[in-house]
Amino acid sequence: MPNQPSISSNYAGEFAGKYIAAAVLSANTIANNGVTVIPNVKFKATVKKAVISGLVQPASCSFTDAGVVTLSDKVLTVAEMQVNLELCKTPFEKDFEAASMGYSSFDVIPATFSDFFIAKVLKDIAYDTETFLWNATDGLGKLLKTDGAQVVGTPLTITAANVQAEMARVVALIPDSVYGTEDFRLFIPINVQKAYIASLAGFGASGVGANGFNAQGTNQKIDTVYFNGVPLFVANGLPANTMVATQISNLFVGFGLADDANVVKTIDMADIDGSKNVRFIARFSRGLQVGIGADSVTYGIA
Repeated sequence: MPNQPSISSNYAGEFAGKYIAAAVLSANTIANNGVTVIPNVKFKATVKKAVISGLVQPASCSFTDAGVVTLSDKVLTVAEMQVNLELCKTPFEKDFEAASMGYSSFDVIPATFSDFFIAKVLKDIAYDTETFLWNATDGLGKLLKTDGAQVVGTPLTITAANVQAEMARVVALIPDSVYGTEDFRLFIPINVQKAYIASLAGFGASGVGANGFNAQGTNQKIDTVYFNGVPLFVANGLPANTMVATQISNLFVGFGLADDANVVKTIDMADIDGSKNVRFIARFSRGLQVGIGADSVTYGIA
């Protein structure tokens, strides 16, 4: 029988931050530039927002100071996170062996079992990061709501029949000062996206006709989707039946990507206790903050 794949017991060092960066930055919202990323936050970062009004005045020969500039600071604090995982190598070995033989969906076949194992675990870290961004209890939507966002009352369970009416309620509350700005988005979860596309197919009682948008029926494939002129952004981590309308520049996520606290290690336990177990250790830091809640609208955020 061939030797079992082994895992380096001392992997760590300069590439650790890059592995973590690949994981956290591959989260759907971050990867598609749906938030403003603040990298290399050691502990805290200051988010500054300015509100300016009353600048324009009748002309005169004298310099007359006029206008109000209100500066506000908010602190983004990152918290350390960790992954401690121990798994038996056996279930992964056949997958790795198949990948190394070329029968694989990997764009680049991992050269070592260690890389193969790391890729699987970092995929889960990316998923957790996406959920972290939009967590119902303390994610970006909740931060906006707490900071004074407009709130759509009595949210519903979204269906193809009501999705357009409910999205219209969100758009109606968007402040005129930010409506139409370049980076303004209506962030929606996957279930709302499904319902909206279904409604465009003509079967959602939304007035688009029995043949649907562009007379394509259920054959809807739209790369850039809008609702009443507002671009939609599908955020995979948003809880079902919720929506958030705000500017991308109003949402901040910070990571300690170059922080000394970041580490990725794989430890093969074979030489330590004779088992076929491998331990994966990852440490990184992350945090959230928003700019001006009043420039936003939330729907269904608890």
